[in-house]
Amino acid sequence: TQQDETGAYLIDRDPTYFGPILNYLRHGKLIINKELAEEGVLEEAEFYNIASLVRLVKERIRDNENRTSQGPVKHVYRVLQCQEEELTQMVSTMSDGWKFEQLIGIGSSYNYGNEDQAEFLCVVSRELNNSTNGIVKEPSEKAKILQERGSRM
Repeated sequence: TQQDETGAYLIDRDPTYFGPILNYLRHGKLIINKELAEEGVLEEAEFYNIASLVRLVKERIRDNENRTSQGPVKHVYRVLQCQEEELTQMVSTMSDGWKFEQLIGIGSSYNYGNEDQAEFLCVVSRELNNSTNGIVKEPSEKAKILQERGSRM
């Protein structure tokens, strides 16, 4: 490397891949734009000998390879029946990867006092990936409660 008159070093490397390196050094997070090749960032991290960043980039590359080798993502769907007053609470308490998909109004066949209470079917989905490295994950307490509520409806 060359040094200028002020003592600064000239490093002749691709500035495109230096951005994620610099941001990692600034705040300790690996952020790579989607249009940027992770292998290029890995090459720069190895050049600058930043071992922790090398590990992170390699993990990300490995995760991406595993995701693409698994084939298409499968989903599991659930249909939950709820009344109008329960709708907001149910949607706001969804967790563990469950995602709201669709709401279908089905009317009401019940009378609550003098007013009809609207009923809905709420369709939710989640990626079907219940295991990591062969270890099956147990649902959280929040998920168990939601599953229990859904089975009672």
